[in-house]
Amino acid sequence: MKLPHNAHIALVDGEHFTLFRNAGQMFEPKLSEEGKPELDPTNFSAGVRHQDSGRKPDSTDLGELAHGAAAAEWLNARAIAGDIEALLVIADPKTLGEMRQHYHTELTDRLVGEIAKTLTGQTTDRIEAAIIAAP
Repeated sequence: MKLPHNAHIALVDGEHFTLFRNAGQMFEPKLSEEGKPELDPTNFSAGVRHQDSGRKPDSTDLGELAHGAAAAEWLNARAIAGDIEALLVIADPKTLGEMRQHYHTELTDRLVGEIAKTLTGQTTDRIEAAIIAAP
């Protein structure tokens, strides 16, 4: 995957959110951690969608989805403020699906890609390798 120099990388799952920046070149990413933003997961709108599925999610499921929504809202605010020019989102499939429901058009315009994979807790070398291998 082509990842522009200085692009942001959001690594998200149902409990964690880490923001990185690409200090490397387009085809040779080198991630540097920017921080772990504090989120306020208060958007439990996913519960409405899951009521119709015939499956009753437990509170952990809703909490994880709310965390994904909060991460998307945080990224939306940064994109609208002009703090993010290019963004790659890496998240487990469930969280990524929830995040997509909350993307603002400003954020969508800045997306350079998404990777639906659980990579939280992995080393930066493994995350970099996953970015390189992504289509």
